[in-house]
Amino acid sequence: MPFIPHTPDDVTAMLGAIGAASIEDLFDEIPPALKTGKLKNVPDGLPEMAVARLMQERAATDGFWSNFIGAGAYEHHIPAAIWQITTRGEFYSAYTPYQAEASQGTLQLIYEFQTMMTRLTGLDVSNASLYDGASALAEAVLMAVRAHKSSRRVLVPKTVHPIYRSVVATTVKNQGIELVELDYDAATGQTVLPADPGSFAGLVIPQPNFFGVLEDVHAMTDWAHGKGALAIALVNPTTLAVLEAPGRWGQTGADIAVGEGQPLGAPLASGGPYFGFMCCRQDFVRQMPGRIVGRTVDLDGKPGFALTLQAREQHIRRSKATSNICTNQGLVVTAATQYMALLGPQGLARVASASHANTVQLAGKLAAIPGVTRAFASPFFHEVVLKLSDNAKDVLRALRAQGILGGLDISGWYPELGQAILVCVTETKTPADLDHYAQHLERILSKRREAPPCAYKN
Repeated sequence: MPFIPHTPDDVTAMLGAIGAASIEDLFDEIPPALKTGKLKNVPDGLPEMAVARLMQERAATDGFWSNFIGAGAYEHHIPAAIWQITTRGEFYSAYTPYQAEASQGTLQLIYEFQTMMTRLTGLDVSNASLYDGASALAEAVLMAVRAHKSSRRVLVPKTVHPIYRSVVATTVKNQGIELVELDYDAATGQTVLPADPGSFAGLVIPQPNFFGVLEDVHAMTDWAHGKGALAIALVNPTTLAVLEAPGRWGQTGADIAVGEGQPLGAPLASGGPYFGFMCCRQDFVRQMPGRIVGRTVDLDGKPGFALTLQAREQHIRRSKATSNICTNQGLVVTAATQYMALLGPQGLARVASASHANTVQLAGKLAAIPGVTRAFASPFFHEVVLKLSDNAKDVLRALRAQGILGGLDISGWYPELGQAILVCVTETKTPADLDHYAQHLERILSKRREAPPCAYKN
C-alpha cells in the first residue's frame, strides 16, 4: 500500500490506547541536548501534484546520456519482467527471514541465488549477499587472515579498483592487518608478483582488473598456494559466463570469490543500492560472514528452507562471530536471481560476448584517432584504458557537452599513465553509438590541436 493516511483523530486514539500524551513522549529517553529541534531547511509540505512535478523536473536535470563509464558499475539491459516481479509486495516489503515458517518464498529465492552464484564461481558455498563489492573484498581479506592464523599480511595489487582498496584499508587499519601493494607491468597492465613476498595470508586476484585487463589467474592462484596463502578472486559476475570460474583457477582453484552484484539486474540508479556476493570452498565456510540458506525437510518429509549458518553475535558468542551482515540487500538479490533465471547461462554469455565485442570495436576506432593510444597491449574484457595527447578532464567535459559520458579520468589515481581514461562498453551500445563517440572524440581532439595557445593565465 503506497499511502496510509493517519488523521489527527487516528493519532489521538492510538496514543490513548498506549497511554501516551503525545508522539514526543515516545522518544523521552533521548536527552534534550541531542535533539535538533525543528528542521529549518526542510520546505513546507506540497500537494501531491506539485510534488510529482518537482520530482519530474529534478529527474530531468540528470539528462539522457550515451554512457561509456564503467569502473565497477555497469549499464546493462534489464528486462522489464525483472523489477516487475521484484517489486511485488511479497518481495518488496519482505524483511530478514528469521521465521522460516513465514518466509519460505524469500528463503527459497535466496537459496536459488546461492546455487546460481556457486555455479558461476565454481566454488562450494555462497552466502546470502553482502553490502557491496568493495566491502565484500574487505570481508574476504578479514576472512583470509582468520583462516590463515599465522600471518596478518595480505597482498593487494595496484590493479584492484582504487576505491575498493580504500575501503579495505579503512576496514582493516585498526585490526593489525598489513596491506602490501603490488605493482603492475607498464606494458601489459598485469600484476607483477614479487620474488620474495615474505609470509602472507592471502593474495587478491582481480579478474578482469581495474584496467579491464585479464590477469594470469592460474599462475597467480598457484603462486599464492605455493606460498601457503589463500587466493581471493575479485570478479565481475558477467564475465563468469565466458571466462574460467575462480573455482577452476590453477591446480586447485581460488579459495574465496567476491565481487559486485550490480551487473546482475540492478540499475545504476545514481549509485545504488547494489550488493556484494561471496563464495568460498567448503573448508572456509565457518569463516564466512553473513548467513547461508539451506534446503531441508520438515516433520512430514516435505522440502523446506531455513537459515542454516548465522555467524553473527546475536546467535553465537561475540568473540567467535564474524561481521554482522544484517539486512542482506535482499531486494537487489531478488532482482539478481530473477535476472539470472530469466537470461540463463546462454543469455548471460551473450551479454558478456556482446559487451566484449563492442569494446573491441570501439577501442579499435578510438585508437585510430591521432592523439589516442591504448595503454596496454593485453587482452581485456569490456573496459580499456586509453591514453590521450590532451587533458583528459577537458576532453571528457567536451564529450559531455555532446551528450556522451566518454569514460572515467583515472589520471589522478594512476599519474604514471599520463592523461588516461577508462572506457567501458556493454551490450547496450549499437554500432551507431560507437561511431557517434569516435566522430566526436576525433573532432574534439582536432579542434584542440588547432586552437591557438592562451596568451594569458587566469
